[in-house]
Amino acid sequence: MSGALPPGSTIGIVGGGQLGRMSAMAAARLGYRVLILTDEANSPASHVALTTIVGDYDNPDTLRAFAAGADVITFEFENVSAAGLDLLASLRPVRPGPAVLRISQDRVAEKSFLNAAGAATAPWAEVTDAASLDAAIARIRLPGILKTTRLGYDGKGQALVRTAEQAHAALAELAPKPLILEGFVDFACEISVVVARGADGSASAFDAVENRHRHHILDITLAPARIPPETAEAARALALRVAAALDLVGLLAVEMFVTRDGSVVVNEIAPRPHNSGHWTIDACPASQFELHIRAVAGLPLPAAGRHSDAVMKNLVGPEETALWPAILATEGLIPHLYGKTEARPGRKMGHVTRLFPRGSLPGEFGVRAALGPLSPAEAVEPESGA
Repeated sequence: MSGALPPGSTIGIVGGGQLGRMSAMAAARLGYRVLILTDEANSPASHVALTTIVGDYDNPDTLRAFAAGADVITFEFENVSAAGLDLLASLRPVRPGPAVLRISQDRVAEKSFLNAAGAATAPWAEVTDAASLDAAIARIRLPGILKTTRLGYDGKGQALVRTAEQAHAALAELAPKPLILEGFVDFACEISVVVARGADGSASAFDAVENRHRHHILDITLAPARIPPETAEAARALALRVAAALDLVGLLAVEMFVTRDGSVVVNEIAPRPHNSGHWTIDACPASQFELHIRAVAGLPLPAAGRHSDAVMKNLVGPEETALWPAILATEGLIPHLYGKTEARPGRKMGHVTRLFPRGSLPGEFGVRAALGPLSPAEAVEPESGA
């Protein structure tokens, strides 16, 4: 594909979840049609797309049919096989490309790439068996986090280990292998930066935001992050550098720790729209989803600016979803529901955003008050961990 994708063209999105749903809505605003490939009938993205193909992500016939209906292809999640990626890329432009997705799919490849690009990470070591685990413990020291190198998200596929005995028990239980052992980072807060990059090398990065987790799932995002300006700018510069090193075309979220001494350490990357960027829908002239579609379609990238400060709160599981009537009745809360039929524990069902004039993001008690029925029982604090 050369030049900008003309209006009326079709963007193929692999994945039918909420990220695909919000990407499809952004694509429609820009005059594009969307084709969804999903393995789930009645998926959230299928509700707002022109066409949906339901099938196996690794089935060659399904992938060929999907590619035949699209002018360009992108992703809302990374768990597609390398063979599937190569097949799609042989048929249509894939943005971001298979090389980027391969790096993000595997924690060892990801950490190796980041370190080679000059980005600091937590100390880490690959673990393939008991002997390599013992060597990793000797070098990194415990406590640490033992993780699968592939397929983990929202705290799945990992275990906090404080002793060698716990580490060996986790080695036996976690799958698929190999694994990676990551050392703890003594961080003050967790932040992320979402950056869009076009095929011409132009790039635009949103402000760094502060992320608070609960049970390993993103709970609240504060935009902007309440960190020193020089730290925020260093985080943005780092995200732009990583995107350039990847030769990214599309969107990239870079999750980072801010340490007690103010340095920035990269945790992981995701080459797609990101939960911590949902606030941009309401607080920015162009959201992360619009910038994603623009980059994929070869359109000019606007500045990733914001007109407001924001607090974004996820709606997770049946307990918070049950508050939907109260949320709708609360002035100032901007509701977003994803159209999922079953509110399972730990499942992201939607989110709400509360806006504030630029420069007036409240303190902890103000955040609690701003969320109304979703106010946490205790002051919002970051989780500890690596």
